[in-house]
This record gives sequence, C-alpha cells and structure tokens, in this order.
Amino acid sequence: MKTAYFDCFSGISGNMVIGAFLDAGVPLEKLVQELKKIPMDDEYEFITERVSKLEIGAYHFDVKLPHHHNHHSDQQHHQHGHNHGHHHHRNFKDIALLLEQSSLSSSVKDLALHTFKRLGLAEAKVHQCSLEDVHFHEVGAVDTIIDIVGAAFCLDYLGIEKVISSPLHVGSGMVNCAHGLMPIPAPATAELLKGAAFYSSDIRGELVTPTGAAIITTLTQEFVPLPPLQMDTVAYGAGTMDLEIPNILRLFIGDLKKNSYDTDKSTVIETNIDDMNPEICTHLMEKLFKAGAVDVFFTPIYMKKNRPGMLISVISNLPDPQPLIDIVLTETSTLGVRTYQAKRYKLKKAMETLDTIYGPVRIKSGYAGSERKNIAPEFEDCRVIAEKTGKPLKNIYQEIINIYYEKYLKNKTK
Repeated sequence: MKTAYFDCFSGISGNMVIGAFLDAGVPLEKLVQELKKIPMDDEYEFITERVSKLEIGAYHFDVKLPHHHNHHSDQQHHQHGHNHGHHHHRNFKDIALLLEQSSLSSSVKDLALHTFKRLGLAEAKVHQCSLEDVHFHEVGAVDTIIDIVGAAFCLDYLGIEKVISSPLHVGSGMVNCAHGLMPIPAPATAELLKGAAFYSSDIRGELVTPTGAAIITTLTQEFVPLPPLQMDTVAYGAGTMDLEIPNILRLFIGDLKKNSYDTDKSTVIETNIDDMNPEICTHLMEKLFKAGAVDVFFTPIYMKKNRPGMLISVISNLPDPQPLIDIVLTETSTLGVRTYQAKRYKLKKAMETLDTIYGPVRIKSGYAGSERKNIAPEFEDCRVIAEKTGKPLKNIYQEIINIYYEKYLKNKTK
C-alpha cells in the first residue's frame, strides 16, 4: 500500500506541503498545468527554489502576487494578517463554485472541497457565524486555494493510498493577526486539531498554520510515530522561518505492509493480592464478566516476604473501563490497581458447520485475510458426541479435525 508519512517535527503549512511533494518528484509543470484549470482571474506567479535549512537542503515553494510581498508561507505571516488588497474576499460558496467550474478531476475536486469546508467551519466556529458568512481573506486568498488544490493534486498524481502523520509540533507564543495578538495554535488551527496529536515546545512561532492544519487533518486521522515502512522516497519542503531547528517538513513515501490481522486496543487492569479468601475469586470473576470484561484470569505468584499470592488480570474493551476498576477495588482486598493499554492482533473469526458421521459439528475458524490459520471444533458439540458414543473426548476432537481437513483439502484441489 503506497503510503505517505508526514514528519511534522517543525510543524506544517500549505506551502511546506507543496514543497515536499515537489521534492518527492511531482513535476512543477504538471502542478502549474493543473492549477490553471481553476478559473481564477487573479494574477500570481510561483517562486520555487532550493534552499538550505541548517545544512539540510529543501524545496521552497511560494506564491507571488503583483504589487504585494510574497506570502512566504503562512508560517511567517499568519493568514488573518494577509493583506492582498484587490484580491477577492471569497466565501465558501465562491470557492465551491470555482472548483465546480474547473476541469480538475473529481477526486481532486472532492478532496479540495472537503478541506476547504473543514477550514471554513473552523473559522465559522471561532467567529460564531455560519459557514456561508465566513468571508475571511485567508479562506479566499489565492495562495490558500493553490496550497489546498495543489496538495490534493500531488497526492493523486503520486498515487498515494494512505496518509499518516507524526504528532504535530505547533510551536509556542503569540501570533500577530488582523484582530490582534492570538495564542499559538491560533483559534482556527486549534479547532482543526481536534482529534489530532500535537504538542508545544519552547520554539517560538506559529509552526502549524490553519491551511497546514486543514490539509493534514483532512488527509489523515492517524498521528503516530513512523510505522514499518519500506521507504523509496524522502523529501523536504521548506518553511520560511529560521529557527533553532530546521524549519522543514519531511515526507517519507513507501510501501506500508498491510496487516491482515484485525487489531484493537484493550485496557488491562491488574492487581497483586496475598490476603484474600480465594473463595471470593469465583464471585469476582462472574461479576467482572457480567460487567463486560473480555477476559479475567488469576495467576499464582510469590510476593514480598515470599508470601503465596495471586495476580488478578482483567482485560477490557469497554470505552470506559471504570466500572471494572470499581468492581476490583470494591470486591477484593486490594488497595489499588494498575492499568495499561495493550494492542491486540486478532484473527477474523468465522463459524462453520461440518457434516460428520456423528451429525453436524460447529467449527470455529480464525482467518488472516483469506488464509485460514486455526480451527477448533465447538466443545459442547464434541462433548455430546463423546457422551453418546462413549469415546474419549480428546479422540472425538482429533477425529473432527481430521474430517475437517480432509474435506477442506478436497475442496481446495477441485
């Protein structure tokens, strides 16, 4: 699965995204050709150059508007502070119409429109108005349209199937906006970062801009350390600021090996006990299962002063494991429990019915993708057969497994 991983150790802005994609091999002429499909009457030109950020080479992308300073990455001039003079104050409907009238491919249009909508809704929430009433310069500015549509095109051009990001470094301090000084992350950025993983540091400055936040949070819902990636490309998009760290966005592109197992996260609740009547364990287990525990088990251990004791372990998939924690703290003699998150890899379960000389027997199967990894005859069905025939239960188990594989292999060779 072709995957892009954005390493946002120095934040992210619209033009850093485009710079990284150009460095990753998107031809500039193709990007220019694509952006000309948007029927804007604004005048602008692109500035592209190789720059060095603390001795690391990166691709810097910029948009130059006539009679105005370059926008130089909205990292330097926050988008609320842009002054594009005669350029249009567009609202969301205007931008939607521009995209609809363009000859962009439907996938690029849809992604760009979705990104703009999220940016507009964030601004609307901050300014307590409707999406239709958002007339902010930053939403309609030429450079923002170019950054968002350009990112959607580059993703499509490179055939990226999945996007993952590192946690976002947002910077710290205040940023000067048209409305005055604002805290970092700026209000609209903070709104867009809901659900994302981000952090601050003593690096001063706005490292994640509204446009950058809109792009990355639309492309990915997963903000994690770099996963196992068979990488074939590493690219760098430059920001404008000069910081104590390189002001660049690093982009890894490669093949993410698709995991054929189901995964989920469980909470494990544990406590060690050496002073409780063991008869209580049965009651405790029943109560925990009734409250939604996935599994409960007791492990013999030796505790301080070499006392025999037990480790009580409870596995929970509940969104809130508090009811299970309450039961352990109430029903046992412990004074505290510990919890931690565990990632589970699971086979996909399927129940099949096998016709045998003893009648139908249910078989539980575990699959990784389409590959069968495990089978287990249903205990109750085998027990009934063992009682009826007088044969040992272990022999019935083995016989059913043999019948199953005999039929399975026959079907496979047909």
